[in-house]
Amino acid sequence: MQKRAIGVLAGLPADAVELGGLFRDAGHELALVGGPVRDAFLGRLSADLDFTTSATPDETEAILARWGDAHWDIGKEFGTIGARRFAGRRGAGADVVVEVTTYRTDAYDPTSRKPEVVFGDSLEGDLSRRDFTVNSMAVRLPGLTFVDPFDGLTDLARGVLRTPVDPRQSFDDDPLRMMRAARFAAQLGFTVDPEAYAAIQDMAGRIDIVSGERVRDELSKLLVAAQPRLGLEVLVDTGLADHVLPELPALRLEIDEHHRHKDVYEHSLQVLERAIALETGPDGSVPGPDLVLRLAALLHDIGKPRTRRFEAGGGVSFHHHEVVGAKLVAKRLKELRFDKATVQAVSRLTELHLRFHGYGEGGWTDSAVRRYVTDAGPLLQRLHRLTRSDCTTRNVRKAARLSAAYDDLETRIARLQEQEELDAIRPDLDGTQIMEILGLKPGREVGEAYKFLLEQRMERGPMAEDEAREVLLRWWADRTA
Repeated sequence: MQKRAIGVLAGLPADAVELGGLFRDAGHELALVGGPVRDAFLGRLSADLDFTTSATPDETEAILARWGDAHWDIGKEFGTIGARRFAGRRGAGADVVVEVTTYRTDAYDPTSRKPEVVFGDSLEGDLSRRDFTVNSMAVRLPGLTFVDPFDGLTDLARGVLRTPVDPRQSFDDDPLRMMRAARFAAQLGFTVDPEAYAAIQDMAGRIDIVSGERVRDELSKLLVAAQPRLGLEVLVDTGLADHVLPELPALRLEIDEHHRHKDVYEHSLQVLERAIALETGPDGSVPGPDLVLRLAALLHDIGKPRTRRFEAGGGVSFHHHEVVGAKLVAKRLKELRFDKATVQAVSRLTELHLRFHGYGEGGWTDSAVRRYVTDAGPLLQRLHRLTRSDCTTRNVRKAARLSAAYDDLETRIARLQEQEELDAIRPDLDGTQIMEILGLKPGREVGEAYKFLLEQRMERGPMAEDEAREVLLRWWADRTA
């Protein structure tokens, strides 16, 4: 592993090594730290180059101004300055972007959402305030000297997330580190050290002091990671999810003794994994990792606990759980400060995820297919994947029947799209034509006529202009009779 890391670190951009020389010549220390060092031992070169230094933010800014083609104040109050050196300077390759942070120690005041920042005076002290030992390794520049005061390399080899100091102190200093444990479990496939795990269980409520935006960012990184199930299980099993995403552990409904009813929590994790498998490459219709699809897959059934009813004969129903779930999704994602587009998309997918059921038995008309596509809008490809993933039955015949039915629906959608350009369904007459035919001025009546023609378009398919004119005049005559 050390040989692999030396090889990767030797491949660092010469510009970065040069930067180390500039800091040294100015009488300061500079070290590559955190993720880039960890990733080097894992055999990959990180795109992020994070450094820590003994220089003050003002001193750092002066050096970066000489080194880079552009520099900026990322968060001077937190000691961080960024810079970019353009690829054109070397004639090839990519731009080199760096962030340099003054040695520091920071901690949360028990009553504040913002950390108090105090600048430190040594690399070892700075490393002690990092979240986990695998991120507490550094390489001094320009000499490429490896520094590992907390034996992070051993933990990296073991695949363990352990804090460099007592976990209770670490999580008390910054409660978001508990979320990061779950996130790194999902990204790296690592397990959480037993002491750290126990500390999270004891201190889960401390996460309430952290802003929704920071929690959202960690949850998003967890969900788009390689193995989100691992991170979600940490959240749920430690009790963190009770504070940041309580609808998820609420899915662990009681299972009847005859196991006739699904474990909704486990089902949701399975749907998530199946949806991930259906994501496409960058040129496909749903390039992975797709946060919207993954959120919808995880949360599509969160309306079930509130709608569960025990029926006569031992059955259980969840009537309208998709409607209730859509409202719960919107409420939770808003509280986590997700953007409006994401909230609307995930909520809509939740609302629509049951629409397909009954297609195989009922035999949809072309009108019903058109409505399915129109209601899904730009979410159609995600809805295809969510609906397919939602079939986790162990009944082989039922699974095959549902899959065949959805194959048939997609075939019909494709055929109708080819015939009618279904993605952009419009009435056969526009607003100007409606006003001209009916002798109207812009207003509510024009909108009602437009809506009527859109309904006709959905029911009957495309009409010639003369036919649409006739249908409109009949409707208007009936309406004004």
